[in-house]
Amino acid sequence: MSRALVLNATYEPLCVVPTRRALVLVLQSKAELLSGTGRVFHASRLSFPEPSVVRLAHFVRVPHQAHVALNRRAVFARDGHRCQYCGAQAENIDHIVPRSKGGQHTWENVVAACKRCNARKRDHMLEESGMRLRRPPSAPKGRQWALVALGTVLPDWEPYLGLPGQFVHLGNASDGAAAFSVRVTPLSA
Repeated sequence: MSRALVLNATYEPLCVVPTRRALVLVLQSKAELLSGTGRVFHASRLSFPEPSVVRLAHFVRVPHQAHVALNRRAVFARDGHRCQYCGAQAENIDHIVPRSKGGQHTWENVVAACKRCNARKRDHMLEESGMRLRRPPSAPKGRQWALVALGTVLPDWEPYLGLPGQFVHLGNASDGAAAFSVRVTPLSA
């Protein structure tokens, strides 16, 4: 199913919806079409471009900051699919303070790691293993991260999701999915 990025009237990303829902927003004049996929929806006498990015006509106040669920895909996206100990391609997640030693399953305690570093650290504290983190982990902020956690970011969404920031690799070419990188900058609160 195709999806479309919905932007607030201020061009900040709000959510991702099915393209049919985005088309309904455009047809009801609740949103304007900013970018299409190149495909077309056909009615009996009319044709409509399939939306890829739409912008709401009126500002929608969002009452709370979006929280990104802590899962493997989001940790890999935050860490750029790189081991936070050696910089190699990450394949696992690692708890900095092992759960067996009271470590929590939180953004500040979970990092992406390669198999070699994960096996080397095992069930030890960071100081005991003699390993160092490349950068301290933190919880992602902003709606862009909620969208990146979906795992699929279309190229025409990039201008709306990222200003100068870091590149995040999404997808894995070995599993048949498209692999590409996007630039992501969390929104300031």
